Amino acid sequence: MKYPAKITKTYLFKLSVPIFFANLATPLVGIVDTSLLGHLNNVKYLAAASIATSVISMIFWSFGFLRMGTTGLVSQSLGKGDYREIVVSTIRNLSIAALIGVLILFVKYPVFSLIDSFFTISDETSNLIKKYISVRLFSAPAELAMYVLVGLFIGIQKTKISSFFVIFFSISNIILSIYFVNHLNLDIFGVALGTVLSSYLTIFIFMIFTYFYIKKTFNIIPRYRKVFIAKKALMLFNMNFDLFIRTMLLTFSFLWFTYLSSELSEDYLAVNLVLLQFIVLASFFLDSYAFSTEGVVGFSLGRKVKKSFLLVVENSFKLSFFTGLIISVLYLIFYKQLIGILTDLDYLKFLSYTFVVWVIIIPPIASLCYQYDGIFIGTSQTAEMRNAMIISVASFIFVSIFLKNILGNHGLWLSLIVFMGLRSLMLKFYFHKILNKF
Repeated sequence: MKYPAKITKTYLFKLSVPIFFANLATPLVGIVDTSLLGHLNNVKYLAAASIATSVISMIFWSFGFLRMGTTGLVSQSLGKGDYREIVVSTIRNLSIAALIGVLILFVKYPVFSLIDSFFTISDETSNLIKKYISVRLFSAPAELAMYVLVGLFIGIQKTKISSFFVIFFSISNIILSIYFVNHLNLDIFGVALGTVLSSYLTIFIFMIFTYFYIKKTFNIIPRYRKVFIAKKALMLFNMNFDLFIRTMLLTFSFLWFTYLSSELSEDYLAVNLVLLQFIVLASFFLDSYAFSTEGVVGFSLGRKVKKSFLLVVENSFKLSFFTGLIISVLYLIFYKQLIGILTDLDYLKFLSYTFVVWVIIIPPIASLCYQYDGIFIGTSQTAEMRNAMIISVASFIFVSIFLKNILGNHGLWLSLIVFMGLRSLMLKFYFHKILNKF
């Protein structure tokens, strides 16, 4: 496998382009789901979807270490030329993903209890939330396995492959959700069912493809032999646990944002769901550079080439920040059209216009913390990521309560910007620890 000696902006951009389209397809699922429910002429569907998807995101993305950890280990092994360790690392994390996916199926009732005690919502909204979650949890084993395989192909810098399967999952999800909601009138149940069926269809095809790809490319037949070595298993546990804490706190921060929105009113909850789709859309574009950076910085660390590492860092920040500015300009021009796609309820549209300035400001600011994440993931500097997130989320909780009480919903959005800025500053503080590894 051949890789360039010098990592230019062009090379990073080429790696990122497939992820652009894959990441565009991912929020499109959320946008389509929001649009389907936003046209049912009952704001409770949007309110229920806001809480239900936030809860599911917190559960699933708490295990985002399966992708991140796989990418870091695989990319560093690639830099060392240790192809067998690439395969073994992938099998280890697939095994963990399968176990966690099955265990998640048993958390339904504790989750329901937490929702009832945590959110101030009507009985009808509560029932809709439980209907969605009861179905959606069944996609856990398939979706977590996808995290691992996506991490593998990002780690070996084959982003076209991982992107193809993410796009396939998203498109099949959209098609099934539209069919179940518009043709079978299954409302929020249909949205959840579409995700479950598309996840298992995708992972079935993805696993078969990966087996034959590994066999052909690395001349290795994947098998469960010498996978669970005590020393490496302990290292993997520590790294994954750090990433678990970090990711759980990150997803909690958006659940906390949703909770404070619900305290204002169900109308503000629905409006913030609509506007959060802008943030999700921007983040998946900006994360394209972070994802491609993960594989390349890990590769540079594996080869112990500091100059190459620093060049990747510089180029990725420049590309990501510039892209953030472009997204902000596009939001400024087209925000009314985008909001109109998400809901046709006039009073929600006009209320959204009041707060849209925040989603216009956020993309270039957010680009910095996304890029730092990619750098720290690729170099497996997970303890620092955990510590930075603990400090940032704790500060965000206090700041968001204070600003909400003073400025209402404007204060919530301002606190989200403060949170993203804190993440960048904390990771910058720890950056020297990566340099010490070269």
